[in-house]
Amino acid sequence: FGMLLVTMMFAVLGFLSPSNRGGLMTAMLLIWVLMGLFAGYASSRLYKMFKGSEWKSITLKTAFLFPGIAFGIFFVLNALIWGEKSSGAVPFSTMFALVLLWFGISVPLVFVGSYLGFKKPAIEAPVKTNKIPRQVPEQAWYMNPAFTILIGGILPFGAVFIELFFILTSIWLHQFYYIFGFLFLVFIILIITCAEIAIVLCYFQLCSEDYMWWWRSYLTSGSSAIYLFLYAGFYFFTKLQITKLVSGILFFGYMLLASFSFFVLTGTIGFCACLWFTRLIYSSVKID
Repeated sequence: FGMLLVTMMFAVLGFLSPSNRGGLMTAMLLIWVLMGLFAGYASSRLYKMFKGSEWKSITLKTAFLFPGIAFGIFFVLNALIWGEKSSGAVPFSTMFALVLLWFGISVPLVFVGSYLGFKKPAIEAPVKTNKIPRQVPEQAWYMNPAFTILIGGILPFGAVFIELFFILTSIWLHQFYYIFGFLFLVFIILIITCAEIAIVLCYFQLCSEDYMWWWRSYLTSGSSAIYLFLYAGFYFFTKLQITKLVSGILFFGYMLLASFSFFVLTGTIGFCACLWFTRLIYSSVKID
């Protein structure tokens, strides 16, 4: 989230030229690496709120889980291009530099951020929670988790749907993307939409006396990534003239990586919005 926000602000202000794609990618990677400090801090603060004690485990997961999956997919796809002896393959030296950035800068910053987060006092719940969990009553059919999660992803996807076409065209049909100002506006709309849909569905859930909203709030807005991947498939069959198997695997591999990143981003926005919302409504509860 931090990486996207800072990169887009730089692009809108004109620091990053759209014609120099390498510059944009380099800036994104460098900002992502530096954001490790905030990632470690945020994860440790949240973990401490749940009275978690395995601080080493959460720090290692923050440092390695998402980048590990992303690097794994990227490495497999690059190995396929190497096998085809294509000039588009990323050189081994560049791969080594990426690993060096990850282990040399990102991981230590995550540990520093995590240390600072754990030093702070835990975030207190606004009201005391009952030790004995209440039984969740029978839910209406429209409050089924699978149904609400899939419905929740439609609106965030609808917010980025038009812009997605231009982004895919610029990536796969070698066209330049210039409208960063409009992209930034769409990003802001996406944040608001993810937060609103997650809060509304969380409110309905709490009204139905179902208090298990944590993961559901994450998946509600995060499910927009499913629609993103399905749209990528539609785009592949309607707009691209790709016949080679390796090219097809590359397209779906990179779109899977993009969808996974989108899932993590939108899910986090939805969860944070719900956490803020529940803390707000429960802090106004008067207990005599």
